Amino acid sequence: MSMVTAEHLHKTFGRFTAVKDASFSIDKGEIVGFLGPNGAGKTTTMKMLTGYLPPTAGTATIAGYDIIDKPLEARRHLGYMPENVPLYDDLRVFEYLEYRARLKGICGKSVRQQLGDVIDKCGLEPKRKNLISTLSKGYRQRVGLADALLGNPDLLILDEPTNGLDPNQIRQIRELIRALSENHTVILSTHILSEVEMICNKVIIIDQGEIKAADTPENLTRNLRAAGRVSIEFKGDATPVVAELEAFAPVKKVILEEPEDGWNRLLVRAEPGTDTREKAAAIIVAHGYPMRHIYRHIPSLEDVFVEMTRRD
Repeated sequence: MSMVTAEHLHKTFGRFTAVKDASFSIDKGEIVGFLGPNGAGKTTTMKMLTGYLPPTAGTATIAGYDIIDKPLEARRHLGYMPENVPLYDDLRVFEYLEYRARLKGICGKSVRQQLGDVIDKCGLEPKRKNLISTLSKGYRQRVGLADALLGNPDLLILDEPTNGLDPNQIRQIRELIRALSENHTVILSTHILSEVEMICNKVIIIDQGEIKAADTPENLTRNLRAAGRVSIEFKGDATPVVAELEAFAPVKKVILEEPEDGWNRLLVRAEPGTDTREKAAAIIVAHGYPMRHIYRHIPSLEDVFVEMTRRD
């Protein structure tokens, strides 16, 4: 079942197009990494999904509710944590969250119950009576996340939730997001690609306002050109080795780098999903050349990101 379906979302500001014909879907229970360079359209897309910005064209549904035709129903199913969480520094943590709960229409006994629930989930119990002005950056992020959880939304949209945090705080927020995914669908915007690889089961890449890819991290890396790249170091005449490798069907290109200390360096690029190490090793051994290194490059999400968004 789709929790989010975006259909041809388009957003312009005067003559500038921020988002262009963006279409994607997110299933219930997924943790989705929403990636893109600065100014790519990530935040604009998120603001359209939350109803903060109206799309110039196109539409989207949240839990089956159209964000244009039924905006209030759609918003009741989502919680949003912006990049810079706006907090009231002169309120205590529980006071701020109680105020936010009442703004969201939570009243009666439900207020106390939900406050206790989100404070517990976000690890805010030791700070519940502290003034927000005294909180560290990490705890301020936790308060923003607790606010997004009020109302128990089906969908959480988190814009740069680890922005400005130290490594220990990033780990804590990462574990918290992973725990929340058991009961919520999560859209996570971040520049920390290692975080996405660790916790996300789907990745959407946007660049210059256009969706470039939407798939699992595994599928994206498997289909990348770098997935067929092998590096080799050996001694001997490189000419026949290069010629035989270039004649091997999966191989697309062989690059001979400058020798170092008498060792040749080859970079072999082949079709994604192929492994040319066995063939390359057999060719070098057949010529009687010593070999000290052969390695198949394992592409990362960073490689995918660079491949999808580079300008050259």
